[in-house]
Amino acid sequence: MTDVALILVTGAAGGLGRNTANALADDGHDVVVHVRNPARLTREDDTARWKGVVLGDLAQRDDIHGVARQAAEFGRFDAVIHNAGVLHSSDETTVNTVAPYLLTALMDKPAKLIYLSSSMHRAGSTDLGPLTAGTASYSDTKLWVTTLALAFASRWEGTSSHAVDPGWVPTRMGGAGASDDLTAGHLTQAWLATHDDVTPSTGGYWYHQRTQTPHPASQDEEFQARLIHALEKHTGVPLD
Repeated sequence: MTDVALILVTGAAGGLGRNTANALADDGHDVVVHVRNPARLTREDDTARWKGVVLGDLAQRDDIHGVARQAAEFGRFDAVIHNAGVLHSSDETTVNTVAPYLLTALMDKPAKLIYLSSSMHRAGSTDLGPLTAGTASYSDTKLWVTTLALAFASRWEGTSSHAVDPGWVPTRMGGAGASDDLTAGHLTQAWLATHDDVTPSTGGYWYHQRTQTPHPASQDEEFQARLIHALEKHTGVPLD
């Protein structure tokens, strides 16, 4: 993609989300950032380089709908990077899985969908009981969002979908002892959002611009369908 792209990045108040948004903006793209708490946007250049900001707590169902409505005011996005995530929180299920599902269902489909996964998704469970109970582990939620990314890979004509493992990077979530490179943590999703010449063109599970093999369940069409059905029932919002 050589033209200026309109890109939404969720969870961009800090860490990987902010780094992704800034890198894209610095490359000349029109970037809309989502943040939960606008008080975290304190630097003078925080908003100057971005096209816009949408606000909302992705742990709250009403706020997720609100984020979708605010985003719609910018028109159809070329790419949406579902970066927002939490760890060691009772909101893991909603933020890490339900919010990406709802935003995808509620928004006009972009040309490119990118979902942040984790290597920890390989320890996730295919038992969907904890999804509706809100008791899922972080690994569960990352398996589920990875499954959504791969399920969406060929669902809508003109829309590609990928999952990205950014690595264990030293952000507020990852901690100071994280061993992966912070810069490498955002390069893959920024690259996927702005380039058409990637292989595979859709349905990849990426780590540092190379594909890896994800948990087998994420590529299982039966599990994909079961997860989507569970999310449709849980949220009351159909996917299509």
